[in-house]
Amino acid sequence: MLEPSSSEEEDDDIGSSFNSGFNGGSSHLEPPGGVHQNGGPPRVPSPMSVDGSMAKIGGGRGQENRGRVDGRGSPSPSLVSEKTLTEAELQEKQQKEEEERKTRIQLYVFVLRAIAYPFNAKQPNDMTKRHQKVTKEGLEKLRAKVDSFLKGETQIPCDEAFQNAVHSYNDIFLKSERVTGLVNGGGLSQHDCRDVFKHQIEKRIRTIPEIDGLSKDTVMTSWLAKYDAITKDDEQRRPGQRLPTAMLGNEVMTKEQLYDLFQQILNIKKFEHQLLYNAMQLDSMDEQAAAIRRELDARREKVAMMEKDRRLMPKFVLKDMEGLYIEEMNAAINLLKGNLESLPVQQGAAKEGKIKFGKIKPGKRRSSMLSRSQSSLSRGAPDEADDSHVAQLSKSDVVLTFQIEVVVLEVRNLKSVPPNRIIYCTMEVGNSDKLATDQVEASKPYWDTQGDFSTTHCLPVVKVKLYSENPGMLSLDDKELGKVVINPTPLSSKAPEWYKATVSKGSQDQELKIKVAVRMDKPMNMKHCGYLYAMGKTVWKKWKKRYFVLVQVSQYTFAICSYKEKKSDPSEMLQLDGYTVDYIEPAGDLEGGKFFFNTVREGDSVLFATEDEQDSHNWVMAFYRATGQAHKPAPPVTTAKTTSLNKNQGDADRARKHGMEEYIAADPIDFDHHKLFSKLQCLSLDWRLGDPFASLGWFTPGQVYVLDEFCARYGVRGCYRHLCYLSDLLDKCEKHTVIDPTLIHFSYAYCASHVHGNRPDGVGTVTQEEKEKFQEIKERLRVQLEYQLTNFRFCFPFGRPEGALKSTLSLLERVLMKDISTPVPQNEVRSVIKKSLENAALVNYERLSEEARIEADLANPQEDMVGEVIIPPARKLEDLIRLADLCVDLLRQNEEFYAEAFAWFSDLLVEHSEIFWSLFAVDMDSVLSEQPPDTWDSFPLFQILNDYLRADDNLKNGKFHQHLREIFAPQVVRYVDLMESSIAQSIHKGFEKEKWEIKGNGCATSEDLFWKLDALQSFIRDLHWPDPEFGNHLNQRLKMMACDMIESCIQRTYNCFEMQLKKGILLNPTDYVLPSEICAMVNVVLDAKNQSLKLCAVDGVDVHKYHTKIDDMIEKTSANMRIQLVGKLVSVLDKTLSKLGAYDEGSMMGSFLSFANKKINVTGTGTDLGKSYVSFVRINMDTVTKRIADDLWVLNVMEKWYIDQVELLSKWLTERLDKSLHPYQCTCLAHIVKKIYTEYELQGLEEDRLQCGQYQAIEQRMATEEATCALTNAEATENGEDSDDEKRKKSVQKSKMKKEESREDGAKVQRQSSKAPPPPVREESSDTEVDSEDEKPKKQKAKAKPKPKEKEKQQQPPSQTGKDESDFDSIEDGGKIPMAAAGAVKDALATGGVDKVADIGKESVAQAGKMLTKGIGGFAGKAFGSFF
Repeated sequence: MLEPSSSEEEDDDIGSSFNSGFNGGSSHLEPPGGVHQNGGPPRVPSPMSVDGSMAKIGGGRGQENRGRVDGRGSPSPSLVSEKTLTEAELQEKQQKEEEERKTRIQLYVFVLRAIAYPFNAKQPNDMTKRHQKVTKEGLEKLRAKVDSFLKGETQIPCDEAFQNAVHSYNDIFLKSERVTGLVNGGGLSQHDCRDVFKHQIEKRIRTIPEIDGLSKDTVMTSWLAKYDAITKDDEQRRPGQRLPTAMLGNEVMTKEQLYDLFQQILNIKKFEHQLLYNAMQLDSMDEQAAAIRRELDARREKVAMMEKDRRLMPKFVLKDMEGLYIEEMNAAINLLKGNLESLPVQQGAAKEGKIKFGKIKPGKRRSSMLSRSQSSLSRGAPDEADDSHVAQLSKSDVVLTFQIEVVVLEVRNLKSVPPNRIIYCTMEVGNSDKLATDQVEASKPYWDTQGDFSTTHCLPVVKVKLYSENPGMLSLDDKELGKVVINPTPLSSKAPEWYKATVSKGSQDQELKIKVAVRMDKPMNMKHCGYLYAMGKTVWKKWKKRYFVLVQVSQYTFAICSYKEKKSDPSEMLQLDGYTVDYIEPAGDLEGGKFFFNTVREGDSVLFATEDEQDSHNWVMAFYRATGQAHKPAPPVTTAKTTSLNKNQGDADRARKHGMEEYIAADPIDFDHHKLFSKLQCLSLDWRLGDPFASLGWFTPGQVYVLDEFCARYGVRGCYRHLCYLSDLLDKCEKHTVIDPTLIHFSYAYCASHVHGNRPDGVGTVTQEEKEKFQEIKERLRVQLEYQLTNFRFCFPFGRPEGALKSTLSLLERVLMKDISTPVPQNEVRSVIKKSLENAALVNYERLSEEARIEADLANPQEDMVGEVIIPPARKLEDLIRLADLCVDLLRQNEEFYAEAFAWFSDLLVEHSEIFWSLFAVDMDSVLSEQPPDTWDSFPLFQILNDYLRADDNLKNGKFHQHLREIFAPQVVRYVDLMESSIAQSIHKGFEKEKWEIKGNGCATSEDLFWKLDALQSFIRDLHWPDPEFGNHLNQRLKMMACDMIESCIQRTYNCFEMQLKKGILLNPTDYVLPSEICAMVNVVLDAKNQSLKLCAVDGVDVHKYHTKIDDMIEKTSANMRIQLVGKLVSVLDKTLSKLGAYDEGSMMGSFLSFANKKINVTGTGTDLGKSYVSFVRINMDTVTKRIADDLWVLNVMEKWYIDQVELLSKWLTERLDKSLHPYQCTCLAHIVKKIYTEYELQGLEEDRLQCGQYQAIEQRMATEEATCALTNAEATENGEDSDDEKRKKSVQKSKMKKEESREDGAKVQRQSSKAPPPPVREESSDTEVDSEDEKPKKQKAKAKPKPKEKEKQQQPPSQTGKDESDFDSIEDGGKIPMAAAGAVKDALATGGVDKVADIGKESVAQAGKMLTKGIGGFAGKAFGSFF
């Protein structure tokens, strides 16, 4: 909108642009998204039609811009080239435009009068503030700003949560087509956008968990501040810049702003306004008040004519209303008259009190004297008495009070006093107190001070005297040097003038002059004054010149009074009630006066004359305004040229020149103000809807003010006014402009109460035209409301405007009422709303289906194909799922934004949702029927729909929900059947091919099984099946299936476990390492225990008793595995103890081995065997700990293993209580007992478990045996015998010496030593090395295990490594070697039969004695040594 200071051409463009919208079809707006393209509900034909001149609104000049309405409309039909029109059509068009222009100018004249002198209405200051609306360009800018923020192009800091909120706001709200439609209708404000964002983030913030020290209100405030920063307007108004008129939509306007506003509304140019303003004397309150009085008199006369001739009245619905109509008209005129009388005529005329001071300070400057006081015309003064009914005024009624300002400026030609003498001036008016100026030196006689006086004399006398200060000490009075006497009037010049002072005779100051400025203000009730010649019959009977004053006593009472000098009361006066004034020809027999006029009343006349023609014109116009006569006096035509030209007359001539005189002089009583007001209101509404505010049809305070004043002043009926307003609003609604339903409700309620005779102020008249028009509007309004309810998502997108839908429902209930007092039956309202919502379901689904189809086409573009395009079923299902998402979002928005409005009809909204889903069900059934069998891509569709429906208490278990269950129940059953079969087959095939490698918490087959069972149960659980019975059935079946599958898995695993354990231990038992396959099997059973709680129980509760069953089986299997595994490990100790049993005291085998070991150290020391067993324990402990996942199960295994070992050791020692242990046995067992305690302590066994009674007994026994062995070794040393260790060292040294002597035969020795496997002896040769290994078990475990044969080679003592047959010859005394026995032992060792070797040993006992006596047992000793 351009500013008021723009040029005339710009104003013309603005006005023409507004008018262009009022021609038919020129401002048609495209319907918003989702609204049918038929332009809204059909118009009901009107039984009435406005006449042609009033129906064609718009036109005028500036046709080149008529194709736009504030830049929003489509091209106007008026833009059709004039070349296509015929000459007659072009002439007709120009004639219509000219008629339109005349109508607008005439209407503007009436508006100007209403603005210039309002006395009925005032601007409302309590109207709801309207926010600036979002235009198409503004919406694009807002979207661009939000996109820029989301791309990170702004400097606004944010977190991920806020960015997600803005992203959702952008996708859901800003990019919605419904929002675009709302913007096209002018119903979206920036405040609405912020409110929607606030509503969305409130929901998000509610879901955020509480954070200590950060309240949710703080987060809300921070997010809103960031939103404001994102959407901040870049174009800021400069400080001090004047707002254009269009931006004053919420402000109270001044008169100048109102003039500019209606210039734009009515397309009036600036120069036309100036011509009208000056010619109509809009700045003259007297002229405007006189015009009002004339209008009221004319209306009273018209009422009188109607009373005489009833045919002049409009047609009423009842004949008896004619008399009531006359009363209403008279009451309206009296009300206007009373309002006019209530305006004070003396407001601001007098100042309270007098200013009395001795000397005036020079602070008040002369500029204040020249400023005129401004009068206020505000209402609020108490009503005055109606003075028009007073028969005779008294002189006290016309007393005037004048304010006189006297300023003494300078003195000239002062010669009688020396230059340094002090002088000053005094001022007085009549008998008032004297005021004095400042004292100055005679050489500088200048002042700039002012004296204020108040007097009731119309011809006051102002005296100014000049004094010099008397220098004498005893002098009392100052010397008067001169004085000036001035007789001012309100018409006197206000400029400073030189006045010659009166001085005493003989004074040197005969040319003394004083410069004085005198200003005498005219009171408000004084309309004109001056000198006139007058003569009448009852007053002023003698023709002479007198001073006259025209006084206004009230709005309807004036008096012409004559005054004498120094008198406050008039000498004579004449009340002007009933008089008329006019010019007359000069009277030749009277002396004095050249220009005559007279005032006439029946039986009386008064003749007046002036010396000046202009003065005569001024007096006549003052009398014309005072008498209120209809006839305006016209001055006589004179041939003589007058040099002085009245300003008003000049303005009138200029107006006449431009053709404005006919509009100014037009009598308002001759116009149909109802039609003029209808046009004015329509143009005002169009302008308001085009301004920058989202007004929704509400006028600005200034528009309401002017329209109210126009209606009151020109008698526009209230009902007709609101009917026209309703018609205009409905026209806008049908063009999809957003109108506030509350506004329509107000106007409709007023009209309904008027037509039905239930007005608050009593029964009024109702014309036939009003009744017919009301019925037409009622039907149109009903159709429009049903249309809006049917398209409520598009007419009120996202609940905007706020509260509009709720107001629409309330308005619908009012429209359906038969009359204003009888409430409409609730069933009738419900039936209308029900029908609308049924249609709304179809409209919404059709629009949503179309939107989904467009999205699908964009997501899957296809080339243009000729003929029918076949869409595959999978594509249809994808589209259906997308449509289901959109449907769920739509109904959630309905619940969020519209449920509150339909609170009283919530069941109808639920029914609307069911109808909506029934439409979707048709498409769903069609698409699902086309899907191939045994496909499960439709389950996401069920999840989307079921998750929404089960959360909605109104739709849960409804018709569509039941239909959904019936459709998908067979598919779910079929899916579970196939999954059960598939899982069973995977178990069978998986365990057949299982390699028992550790994977996850078990093996590959178990992991796959548990994953499938869990996925199946999770899938069925996520379906949230709505039917409890079927849901429980599915749950029970899945739990039972899981129980069976786990049981099968455990059974197969346990069978494989037993088979694996049956594999025997090879040659050396201490080399046995627990296979990883066994650990994998144990893990499978342990994982099954963990999975069974989840797969066989419901939320940790064994509802169906399946978990108890499978848990018992798992516990039993786990215990059996633990027992068998420990038994396998303990068997190694048993075999080790069997070896040691061969050294028992008193046995033949023990004696043989002891003797052989003393001679050649056949079996090594007992410490080596103990180390081998401890290494076995360590390795298998690490294997169990690392490869079995359940720490508790491992701990139980360790505990049982330890207890079984202790029991076995205790049993073995108990059997030998009566025997002493062989040193070999003692060293081996001592090492084992010490080390296993340490190893199991490291595994976490409790102290009380380790220090059991059996272990303590073993420990005591071993301490005793070790002491015995130490004593035996000491005795042997004393007897010169070497201990076993020393003998072994000597044997090793001897072997090394022989090895050096036979280096040349090294290759032969190596070949011979590789023929027989060496005995399993560890590499360590001392306890120190063993201890060091105990401290670093991890390094031992990391070593690669050699093969049995290689290990035996590595562990063979160096003393035995390269021996040949000559070694055996050196041990014995020359006896023969029993080769047969040695060969048998070697064969038994090769087959791995330990028991067989023992049997061979028993059979050879008899021969062994002979061998020992003959010294031929060396080879047999080596054979047994290789075994041990």
